[in-house]
Amino acid sequence: MYTVIVILILVVSVLLGLVVLVQNSKGGGLISNFGSANQMMGVRQTTDFLEKATWTMAIILVVLCLVSSMSIKVNGTGDVQDSQIREQIELNMPATPVTDAPAAE
Repeated sequence: MYTVIVILILVVSVLLGLVVLVQNSKGGGLISNFGSANQMMGVRQTTDFLEKATWTMAIILVVLCLVSSMSIKVNGTGDVQDSQIREQIELNMPATPVTDAPAAE
């Protein structure tokens, strides 16, 4: 399950990057090269679509990241490793506390 979520995060990230690159910026952006698309849909409709696509992809990315972090805790990989480390520390600790020996003068 975790692997599927990570793959979805990667796909959404790439799509979000592409949508952001296509948007019209101060320098014209990549959208200025696609003149036929602007003539077909209209400049304003293209801008609205790209803005909605950007927000949608960003929200999907945040939700997927939250789901992936919850799926890690549900699987217990972090808890199991933590308990194993604590067990090793407790086994290797001395049974009696070590006291400092008096300094020789």
